[in-house]
This record gives sequence, structure tokens and C-alpha cells, in this order.
Amino acid sequence: MVLTAPYVPETIVVHLGYPTAAAQNVTVSFLDYIKNVASSEIYPTWPEAALRANIYAQVSFTLNRIYTEWYRSQGYDFDITNTTQFDHAFVYERSIFDTISRIVDELFTTYIRRIGQVAPFPAPYCDGRQTRCDGMEQWGTVYLAEQGYDSFQILQYYYGEDIELVPNTPVLSYTPSYPGTPLDYGDFNNNVLIIQFQLNRIAGNYPAIPKISPANGDFNLITVAAVRRFQNIFGMASTGIVDEATWYQISYIYTVVKRLSELESEGVEYASFTQILPTDIGLGYSGVGIDLLQYFLSVIALFNSSFPQVQITGVFDEVTEEAVKELQSNNGLPATGRVDKVTWDLIYDQFRGISFILPALLSRVPIEPYDGVVLRQGSTGERVELLQRYLNGIAEVYTDIPTVEVLGIFGPQTYNSVLQFQRLFGLTADGVVGSSTWNALLDVYESTLRRQNPDVPQYPGYPLLEGMSD
Repeated sequence: MVLTAPYVPETIVVHLGYPTAAAQNVTVSFLDYIKNVASSEIYPTWPEAALRANIYAQVSFTLNRIYTEWYRSQGYDFDITNTTQFDHAFVYERSIFDTISRIVDELFTTYIRRIGQVAPFPAPYCDGRQTRCDGMEQWGTVYLAEQGYDSFQILQYYYGEDIELVPNTPVLSYTPSYPGTPLDYGDFNNNVLIIQFQLNRIAGNYPAIPKISPANGDFNLITVAAVRRFQNIFGMASTGIVDEATWYQISYIYTVVKRLSELESEGVEYASFTQILPTDIGLGYSGVGIDLLQYFLSVIALFNSSFPQVQITGVFDEVTEEAVKELQSNNGLPATGRVDKVTWDLIYDQFRGISFILPALLSRVPIEPYDGVVLRQGSTGERVELLQRYLNGIAEVYTDIPTVEVLGIFGPQTYNSVLQFQRLFGLTADGVVGSSTWNALLDVYESTLRRQNPDVPQYPGYPLLEGMSD
């Protein structure tokens, strides 16, 4: 969700379990939710500056979940969970501490954000005793408060000086970001601009999606092409229309790629990774390999909603152990939570499958057999778009074939490209795509893809599990 102002929802839906668990959803007021979280995580006897710093972080994290529609964009019918691996501690119908209740009444409409940004800051934190993290440490806030830090100085100590507090956020009823009707070719409004903005950001990670320039709110042909390519990549019907499912899938992927970018900026450089093989490590271990291990697990978690969100701390903490157990259990290994050579190889393979091989696979066009429809000048639609993508892929190796604009319209440009392909490969040069030309295109495209990516092995680098599709 972008280009809109954050707000405090009147109510919030809390899922009492893991995101994928068949657990109860409860609807509570946002105010009561923050009071419950604060009473479940911190102590009313702490210095007031520490209490305020923690409540600011809890409010900000929760509003980030609302603003990005993090769970709803994945198809869930709730806003947040009560599992600390993903979100906050929340104990349904627990009693609330009076001191905390008073402070929350004052602060619940104030959140943290980075200076120059709109979205509420997702304010990572941990308890600071049993677990350490690259974020605010709750017990550390007590020490800082006792040293004379006020609540904002505590936040700056952990999150940096480029943050600010935004007070008096309006309280509104929850309104889904989806505009209510599909966006289609010819529409011109702010919702189209939101989609264009998000698709252009996603295209930075998925370059097969064409960049929309200018992004001006006009649902033009290049926007249709970008939406179709997005839908194709993520297994949706390639209609070029932004219906509700497409809207939320774009929103979800937009948030994911931003989080992946944030992970890559935390000091562990993607290009510098090497496959190191620690011996046998587990809870409490620290050392040069732990940052790398936690980075790998963090990237895997971005593509698996049931996976714990591991922080890059350099210390093998309980969340890291739980993530390792989850991965071992899902792949038929004893769930020891320790990383031996077999587990390390598995983690590395899954990371490599996502970060190295997946982009190469996503950039390819699906191989579709001939459907019996002859394509010629004047033809339009998804099959023409597919034809144009085959031609462009082949043109990367066979430079005598001119590239074409992927618009799904068979015009003179596409005619000339088909004609040159037919001449180059000994087919009847008539500029018409029947079964012979289509099948030849598939054969040449497949061989071209192998030539462009000679190092990509047949094994995708990660296990194929029930329910997966690609």
C-alpha cells in the first residue's frame, strides 16, 4: 500500500496462532490491543521513559502491518498474529496494568517513521536477555532510562537519528486498499498510479516485468503488459486486468521486495557470499558464519509465511534455532535445531534456489504448445504477447531478428520479426505464425535459453514439496 496516509484502525483482527494454523480470530479495539501487548511484554514497574519507548515501537510495528496489509495481501482474513516469531505477544482477555493503560491512552495515535518516508517504521525489537537482535532490546531500554535517556533518545539509540514521531494519527474504520472494482486499460486515477509505482519497484527484482514510464495514473498498453507479466510470473491468469487478487498480490510482492532490499543493506553483501561449511553449531554460538546463516534463513522466510522471521544478530539465538528446526522438519531431517554439514547444505541450497536460480527461471517465458489459432497482422491478445516474448528472447542470441514491443498487438514490427525468423530457420517466409512456425519458435527459444544460462543446472536448488507450483 503506497501513496496514502497511515491511520489508526478502530479495531484490529488478531489471529491466535501461527499464520497458517487453524486458530481463532478475535476482533478487539486497537487501543485495547496495544494495552494487551504492552502488558504481556513489559513490566509496569519499569521507568516511564522505557515504557514509552516500548509502546511507541509496538504501535509503530502494528501500524506497519496495517499500512502494508501484510497478512491480508497474502489472502489471510486477519491483521496480525499473537505469535512472537512473527508479531507481538498478545494474551486474549488478560488483565491490563493501570500504569501501562494510562500511557497507551496517551500514545496510541503516535508512531515512528524514518524522516522523509510515509510508512510507519516496522520497529524491530527483542527482550535483550534471552534473545538479542538488530533492533531495540527491551531490557536495554530500562538501563538507558536509568541513565537519564528520555523515550525518544532511547528510540534513536536503537533505530538511528533519522527517525521522527508522528502524533495525532487519525482513528478510522478499516478500509481495504482495493478500490472495489477492477482496474483496466483506459482507466486514469490514483489507484492506477499506486499499481504503476509498485510494479516499477518490483521490476527492480524481476526485470522481466517492463518498467512503466511515465507512471502517471494512465492505465496504458505498457501498464497492461507489466500487469500481464506480473500475473504470469506469479501463477495468475494473465489478463492484464488488476482485479482484487492481483491488487493484493502486487501489494504483497511489493512489500516483500522492499524487505529483501532492507535485509541486503544490513551489512551482509550478497555478492560476497561464499559457501562456508561450519562443523556443528547451535544455540548460543557466535562467530563469522552466523551472520551468513541468519541472512540465508531470513531470505528463505520471505518466501515462506510459516517460517520464523530471523534477525541478523551474529548470535545463534532461539529464533534461529526454531527456524532451523522448521527447515529440518519440512525436509525430513531430525529437528535438532543444530546446523551440521547436512543441514547447512540444505539451507544453502534453498537460499541458492531462491536468490540465484529463481530469477533466471522467472525471466523465461512459459512454453505453450500450439493451440490451433493462426496469428497474423491484426491479431491481438495473450498469444500474440507470448509470440513477441519468444521473438525477443531469441533475438538476444540471433541478433539478425529485430526485437519487438510486447503489447499483444500483431503489427508491422512483429510481422518483420517473424519474417526474419522464418528466413533464418528455413521456413516459408510469409510472416504468418501457424503450427510449423510456432513449434520452431519453441524449439529455438528453448535452445536459446540454455545458451543464455549454461550454468543453471536442471535441479532448481530447492526441494519440490507438495503444494508448490512453478
